[in-house]
Amino acid sequence: MKKGDAGRSLPGDEQLASGQRIDQWLWKARFIGSRTQASDFIESGRCRINGTRVTRASRTVRSGDVLTFPQGSRIRVVRVLALAARRGPAPEARALYEDLDQAGATGKEVGGAGTREQANWSNASARNEPST
Repeated sequence: MKKGDAGRSLPGDEQLASGQRIDQWLWKARFIGSRTQASDFIESGRCRINGTRVTRASRTVRSGDVLTFPQGSRIRVVRVLALAARRGPAPEARALYEDLDQAGATGKEVGGAGTREQANWSNASARNEPST
């Protein structure tokens, strides 16, 4: 950093303060593999922000927004915790959101029973027995 740069902000910091495009956020949070795929996904109308269907990739997402969208055989429900300046590694991406999806929290998929161990544990706890 040069002398006198302490008060300056980096390019793009002003944009992050007001929000971030949803296609950029989904890509940087590693939900979708490329910006083009993220843009096409949003324009297909399969994503919701705070319950409202979104069809424009330029729609702004802000910290605190709740996103709902399909991913594979699951329906993801996530709360935006932070906006991303870059597409970093997976641990950095996971810090951008909170998973509100109950199926994601238990490891079960939509319509699935989860793993055999989870099913055994659920059945044993329903009968108040230890699992084997």
